Amino acid sequence: NADYGTVDDLKSLVTQAHEKGMRVILDWVANHTSWDNAWIQNKSWYTQDAGGNIISPEGMGWADVADLNYNNQEMREAMLEAMKYWIETVDADGYRCDYAEGVPDDFWKQAIDELKVIKGDDLLMLAEGGTATLFTDGFDLVYGWNFISKLQDVFAGKATLTTLYEVHEQEYQGVPEGKQRLRYSTNHDLASEKSPLQVYKSERGAMAAFVIASMMGGTPLIYSSQEIAYPQSLSFFDYRLMDWDSNPAYLSEYKQLMKIYQSSASLREGNLKTYGTGKVASFYRANGEKGLFVVVNTADELLTIKTPIERAGERMKNLLNNEEITLPATLTLEAYQYYIWEKE
Repeated sequence: NADYGTVDDLKSLVTQAHEKGMRVILDWVANHTSWDNAWIQNKSWYTQDAGGNIISPEGMGWADVADLNYNNQEMREAMLEAMKYWIETVDADGYRCDYAEGVPDDFWKQAIDELKVIKGDDLLMLAEGGTATLFTDGFDLVYGWNFISKLQDVFAGKATLTTLYEVHEQEYQGVPEGKQRLRYSTNHDLASEKSPLQVYKSERGAMAAFVIASMMGGTPLIYSSQEIAYPQSLSFFDYRLMDWDSNPAYLSEYKQLMKIYQSSASLREGNLKTYGTGKVASFYRANGEKGLFVVVNTADELLTIKTPIERAGERMKNLLNNEEITLPATLTLEAYQYYIWEKE
């Protein structure tokens, strides 16, 4: 598609990203193709009904795509060769694999093993799925669909923080050491339905939700547009130019949060302890004698809570303004306000 530029353009993008210490992964749809894809002439490469007609993925409502047949070895080989092409040709670092659970586990295992021969440990594989078996297949990152669903329920007043904490723990059961769940307050699917401002009721609500998602544990995802508080849904099928200068304070806040995430070993590696059963989320990520204490108001109202007894009286630094304080016995938070303190 010429709209996306040339192969040389992509090579240049990847090279410049690598110079900045970034990895570039490409979206990969292995479950299906469009009806006008060149592969469609190979009818046996696609799932067919009793009448021999190629069908869409069953039960998904995706009439605009054709379901691939993984019982066909020739198709599997072509799929794997195509995946190798972009790594060998443009030095891509891996793939974000769409609807990963719609592809057999044995294919993913073979594909990831063979891609690692080319890319080595630099290969990065993200599965758009939910099951822990995708980690066994070799994926490094797997989406956290249950967590985001419960996070939205919390802000809508339909779920308690206790259930959110439980879902977080459940999604990490069976996750191998060194691998992570993806944590987010919106993504491509969700943003196509409603913007974060609509889901979480305001700019501040959307920011509060992202703080919980990015700080509780996992690898944060930022979906383009949320960091400028874009107020509308985004269509998959239309171009929408983003004005990155439209909300500089909001964008700066995102940058500050990511700087905290990147610089805090407690946040990335610490053991999680959760508090709070009302409308204020609070959790502590312990890393030896150090730790990070995060408090987030999930409600559009002023709230005062008791500081967890083991945290009250501790000397901490507010990472948002570098102010050092002794935590009081009670904390008051404005609507959707949050704190991030570090114990040194």
